[in-house]
Amino acid sequence: MNMLQQTTQLLKQNNYQLFERPWELNIVAYRSRYIRSNRFDDEIHVFYKDEKLRWVYHIFKATTDPGQYWLDNPMHPQGTAFLKKGQYVDSYAMGLHKGKYEALVQVEPVTVIRDYDRTGLFNWTTSGIEDTGNFGINVHRAFDKGTAKIIDHFSAGCLVFANALDYTLFISLLRKHRSLYGNRFTLTLMDFRDKRRRLYSKLAWGSLVSSSMMLLTKVAQKEAV
Repeated sequence: MNMLQQTTQLLKQNNYQLFERPWELNIVAYRSRYIRSNRFDDEIHVFYKDEKLRWVYHIFKATTDPGQYWLDNPMHPQGTAFLKKGQYVDSYAMGLHKGKYEALVQVEPVTVIRDYDRTGLFNWTTSGIEDTGNFGINVHRAFDKGTAKIIDHFSAGCLVFANALDYTLFISLLRKHRSLYGNRFTLTLMDFRDKRRRLYSKLAWGSLVSSSMMLLTKVAQKEAV
């Protein structure tokens, strides 16, 4: 099963929207299974159908988590924001990040989890509190040229591209979508562990079916004798 099939299945499994009109973007961020901060170890997947209705799939190195600088120096008294896993329909539009350059900016409320212990480790199930509102959780780049390796001040909760050329391609795709469907975009955040759990479940089910078939075969052979 390829990445396109895995991602579309996960979207359907979670009752999330899948966009299939030509050049209508699906923007799906995958949070890494690693929980230590300050590395660009997540991914942003952007996929769509072209004018011939063929799927095109891009994977970009990014972060969905804030850098250590903002964990140590939170702008909010309850801690720095991590975008909560989920689908945020029409919650984003093209605009300017901090008034400086084109980005995908938050225009509708989203839900974040605030890391109250302010460490470089984050427990997604027991740590933090939920907060919903307009927080400027944008999708933007790190450096304007080259590739960033350390997050630090680049993200206080935003989703950030590590590579400037990747980001340039992303912006061009946003413009194409906007020209056809207007300036609203849906952002989905999922967890790599969701993809792994689904895979393991399929493997376990396949193993169970295989074992059952082998048992039935042995029984049939004994009865035949």
